[in-house]
Amino acid sequence: MSLTKQAGTRGLMQTGTRNVAKNASLAACLLVLVAMNAFYITSGYAASERFKLADQCPQGFQLTEQNQCLLRSLYQFYESTQNRGVGGTQTGLPPYRDGFSPQQIDLGRHLFFDPIMSGDQTIACASCHQPDKGFSDGRAVSVGVQGRKGTRSAPSLWNSAFLPYFFWDARAKTLELQAMGPLYSPLEMATTPPKLLESLQLNQHYPAMFAQAFPEQPDISLDTIYTSLAAFQTSLVSLNSRYDQYAHGNHSALTDHEIDGLNVFRSFVARCAECHTPPLFTNNQIAVIGTPEPVGKSLDPGAEAVFKSKKLRAGFKVPTLRNITKTAPYMHSGVFTTLTEAAEFYSKGRGHAIPEGEELQIHWHIWEPELKAEEVAMLVAFMATLDDESFKPNVPVENPSGLPPVL
Repeated sequence: MSLTKQAGTRGLMQTGTRNVAKNASLAACLLVLVAMNAFYITSGYAASERFKLADQCPQGFQLTEQNQCLLRSLYQFYESTQNRGVGGTQTGLPPYRDGFSPQQIDLGRHLFFDPIMSGDQTIACASCHQPDKGFSDGRAVSVGVQGRKGTRSAPSLWNSAFLPYFFWDARAKTLELQAMGPLYSPLEMATTPPKLLESLQLNQHYPAMFAQAFPEQPDISLDTIYTSLAAFQTSLVSLNSRYDQYAHGNHSALTDHEIDGLNVFRSFVARCAECHTPPLFTNNQIAVIGTPEPVGKSLDPGAEAVFKSKKLRAGFKVPTLRNITKTAPYMHSGVFTTLTEAAEFYSKGRGHAIPEGEELQIHWHIWEPELKAEEVAMLVAFMATLDDESFKPNVPVENPSGLPPVL
């Protein structure tokens, strides 16, 4: 073989060797990429499975073929005058919200307990609305990010589905608007819409969870965030207390002492039921009752500031008495530490605590019952029969954000 042919052969062999090596290198890179892709796909699948949303409704709700959770209660068999949901022991419920999917309710539950929702990711909705405290927080005024104090106590969230107004001053007309208040308040969760969206969109788990809850709108949006929180709050139903069992016909559910308390509660002397009307134990109205403010604090204008009406000065939404033993201290300012103190305030007479120089239009139901100590004790005993936490939701054992629980 000539030297020229030998050189050509060696060149072909070297080129072939280089091509083989190059192809092997490309193949190895492809294998690495495939492996990495498989890892990420597997990790994403594991993440979505780890926080897979519920496909069944919470207790007290029935799942329809349309994947909606509809409330079921014995009170639905009763009627109420003008469909207002106020009356005697066997009175129907007022209009309420239901029809959310199990996934939307469960997503709202996760959001409710996750500190990712706050600006500095240190507090959650549940920080001020703790399940074991009647979805209140046991404080006279709530505390937000960096220890910032609010101006009023945290109202209970039980039976929010039945309420036409929210906040002590009734400034929000929907649960979605109610959710926006604490989220963006600098005294509470202190986040912003862009920051909230970014925190959830960049999270490892929440995009897949929102896609489960909103398959027709899989991308996280402010509307789906608010809807999820509203959905969860509508599931917080408390209608199975010992009082409710009594109202449905089981008269052994209450003791004689508690029945005496119910009679005082409904009497024309005490007039408690005029505002705290069964079955929700609120008439969903604003009332001016002349509650005192804590020492050193000026009069809270209440609903006057919202509705620009002088007659609503120091007026506040009538709170429910459901699970009332769990939600101390009482009133918008937390001025009373016990139910006995709160009941005695009403008994002392109309307008007795109005600050000097103020003229308030006290609600006409407020007068001077002058209840005896034993009658006050009966009232307190009866109010304790309104406790019912049988549908209290489970607190997530871990948050999708990876942040520690705040409870």
